[in-house]
Amino acid sequence: MRIERGPRKDDEKQMRRALAQAGRARARGEVPVGAVVVSGGRVLGRGYNRPVGRHDPTAHAEILAIRKAGRARGNYRLNDCDLYVTLEPCAMCLGAAVQARLKRVVFGAFDPKSGAVCSIMRFPLARMNHRPEIKGGLLAEECGRVLKEFFVGRRLKQGSSRAARRVRPGPTARGS
Repeated sequence: MRIERGPRKDDEKQMRRALAQAGRARARGEVPVGAVVVSGGRVLGRGYNRPVGRHDPTAHAEILAIRKAGRARGNYRLNDCDLYVTLEPCAMCLGAAVQARLKRVVFGAFDPKSGAVCSIMRFPLARMNHRPEIKGGLLAEECGRVLKEFFVGRRLKQGSSRAARRVRPGPTARGS
């Protein structure tokens, strides 16, 4: 598998659209990952992480954007489309990109916990009947910063709620 380097003309603009979708996920308390499916500069599908709110482990940004693009097209084959996503896709989402016959997958930050392009595994694209071009690291710092800020905020919030639970009133003169 080859990871393409160097942005194409419209790549940064489309990744910023994916970042806007990540902001929607963050506003809902979901991990801020966003995605858009684009054909000829036109967005066919948008998505942001929703697994918590939808009680659905498959409600990743990529899956939701691909589903919307397929409905917009009236066809699951999206062979002239590019997927832009703010985080390296997991195995499920990369598999969906192959099944949708996407032309390209362009991602922002690398994912050391579940990235299936090159972080925790190398998805066996060479053995697949369809192989999208892969481009990684586009606006990686910005995409990574959005995720880091989210998790820092979440840890701070969890830390303060844990501290509040640990503070219990001591014995009172009446209760002793």
